[in-house]
Amino acid sequence: MDHLIVTVFAPDKPGQVEQIASCIADHGGNWLESRMTHMAGQFAGILRVDVPAESQAQLRSALQGLSSYGIRVQFAEIGAEPASHSKPINMELVGNDRPGIVRDVTRLLTEQGVNVEQLVTNVEPAPMSSETLFRANALLGLPLNLSLDDLQERLETLADELMVELKIKAED
Repeated sequence: MDHLIVTVFAPDKPGQVEQIASCIADHGGNWLESRMTHMAGQFAGILRVDVPAESQAQLRSALQGLSSYGIRVQFAEIGAEPASHSKPINMELVGNDRPGIVRDVTRLLTEQGVNVEQLVTNVEPAPMSSETLFRANALLGLPLNLSLDDLQERLETLADELMVELKIKAED
């Protein structure tokens, strides 16, 4: 079996996931894992599909044919997954919303060689005020040669500058 990484975009409405799933199943594919979401009236997702090599071209073509239903797809080339040289770390951030928070935090992470493996953000009204809060939850890949304490210290300095609350901890 070969794997396909497929990204999908469509206007959000009932039945979009079922159309994609049916197309995959009808062409001998096996839906392995996915991350999908609704945002601002749009539906987007990324998924990994196992498909026999001899069926891959037909599945790709059939998925592209879903454009007649408003579902756009893109394919990523997939290779062997590199061996992990990191350990998983969870990060939570909360603070008053302002432009540049994601840029500033991810810049520091990049400088330390930390990989952002998963990131979920949102804004919401602050309790009992008219302020808007920014929240971020991330799964990070901490390089084995960087201590959690060193990263924590650097992030705390940045959190003070950004006036946000930031917590990191090793994944259990």
